[in-house]
Amino acid sequence: MTENTVTENTVTLNTVTLTLIGGPTALIEYAGLRLLTDPTFDAPRTYPGGIPLHKLTGPALGADEVGAIDVVLLSHDQHPDNLDEAGRAFLPRAGVVLSTPEAGARIDGVTGLAPWQTHRAGPVEITSVPALHGPEGAEALSGTVTGFVLSAPGEPVLYVSGDNASVDVVSAIVERIGRIDIAVLFAGAANVGRFGDADLTLNARTAVEAARVLGDAVIVPVHAEGWHHFSETRERLVREFGYADLAERLRVPEAGVPLAL
Repeated sequence: MTENTVTENTVTLNTVTLTLIGGPTALIEYAGLRLLTDPTFDAPRTYPGGIPLHKLTGPALGADEVGAIDVVLLSHDQHPDNLDEAGRAFLPRAGVVLSTPEAGARIDGVTGLAPWQTHRAGPVEITSVPALHGPEGAEALSGTVTGFVLSAPGEPVLYVSGDNASVDVVSAIVERIGRIDIAVLFAGAANVGRFGDADLTLNARTAVEAARVLGDAVIVPVHAEGWHHFSETRERLVREFGYADLAERLRVPEAGVPLAL
């Protein structure tokens, strides 16, 4: 991490690094901690069920290559594109695993946080924030999902959306939290047909709307590649931000390559 530098008119925040592993899984180095979002380490395969899910690409880093993890930020445990078999096996290796209260009841060692509840890990305050995995009322079928906001002295405020499709939810988070400097948005317009044309995560258009709500936050899209049920490409997302004159705020990570934010 770099030191804060202060001049008469400016404050430079410490560097945050994000390494995309694949899908929703990213290694975030923040305030001296190493945090991992939604662990998915399986090779490409099909997950059978009422709605089969097809994983198209494997992780850029395997479970044994990511190193020690202080905190796992698990948006939810009920879908294999957010927590697969190898990801479940990885959880006991993390110092702390934070997720929904439902996940906490289902998985030993997981700490469930209700919306707006805060957990402290070293200097970092991690606040659970709402997420809606589909249209209004989706919880009955999609289950409960959470996002997270990270803050620490001298660090940028970082928002991890989880599988959220609602711009109104993002607005409510900004209204309560205040300034957000970096937003890791789960995009890709995930859609398995459960709610017709209503997506399960942000699409290119709603990601742009969320970016506007988030002020001048840097936007980092994840969970936007590697699965058949993502109905839009990252290229579409990049074009949409360009047409909206927001291209300078979008930072698209390359799998396996650390991205300084």
